[in-house]
Amino acid sequence: MKRFTNILVVFNDAIGAEDALEQAASLARDNGARLTITVVLRGGDASPQHVEEVEKRLQRLCLGVQHAGVSDVRWRVLTGTAFIEIIRQVIRAEHDLVFACAQPDGVLKQVFFGSTATHLVRKCPCPVWIVKPGQPVPYRNILVAIDPQIATSKDQINTLIMDLATSLALHDHSVLHIMHAWNVDGTDLDSMRSEIATQQREAILKHHHDKHLLAVNNLVGRYVMSEIDHRIHLPRGRPEQAIYQLVQQEKIDLILMGSVARVGIPGFFIGNTAETVLGSERCSILTVKPNGFETPVLLSRV
Repeated sequence: MKRFTNILVVFNDAIGAEDALEQAASLARDNGARLTITVVLRGGDASPQHVEEVEKRLQRLCLGVQHAGVSDVRWRVLTGTAFIEIIRQVIRAEHDLVFACAQPDGVLKQVFFGSTATHLVRKCPCPVWIVKPGQPVPYRNILVAIDPQIATSKDQINTLIMDLATSLALHDHSVLHIMHAWNVDGTDLDSMRSEIATQQREAILKHHHDKHLLAVNNLVGRYVMSEIDHRIHLPRGRPEQAIYQLVQQEKIDLILMGSVARVGIPGFFIGNTAETVLGSERCSILTVKPNGFETPVLLSRV
């Protein structure tokens, strides 16, 4: 597993907060990492008495985590808008991973649309791991969604998430499902939309399928896969639809994917696949941004 050294876990009263803490503590123990447990209070909830109660609870949680084998455990009470204060804490303390929980009432879309998790996926500068309550640990089936392209920021994200996915699959002895959703583009797309012979249509599809398969194999070929049970999936269609189908078919426990497609513009988003998946899937999700991503959240209060 990639050596995370400074993990932040967001703890609140939501169902699943303890699952997120347990996974964060396990990863911190295995990596010899520092673990910080934080609670974010809204301004109106931050009375001295309430803050004192929260601090005592965090102290008890830290003792439990220490007894579980994590030597460096800290706590922090934050006040304000949750996603803003979490990101500020990430910047101040240079955390390299954030854990948060997902609530199980119905589909996640009902819980997360416009919520803290969506804001973190969009704007947090480090990887964000959204934990589904009751998820089996270690993970049995991991899905990594890639989009192999040469000399682009997407290729950088592919490398980052493949590094994580292969390390995690090896650590957990999981089945790793490597997925790339593709479609016909360019002039061939125009040809497909016209009336052409079936044989010509099949030839176009095969050409594009083989081109994308080669790109995937080139990416996967950078890794030693002999000890990882892995499968490659190349569905044709939209990524979010392909992910949904694979999650159902393969009983996926964790999805790894990139969440931003460009760097250099603070908080800039192209495409909403990560958000769509976050809002529709009932499994844990780990999202990664490219190196050089700039969060739009300022450290100082405005």
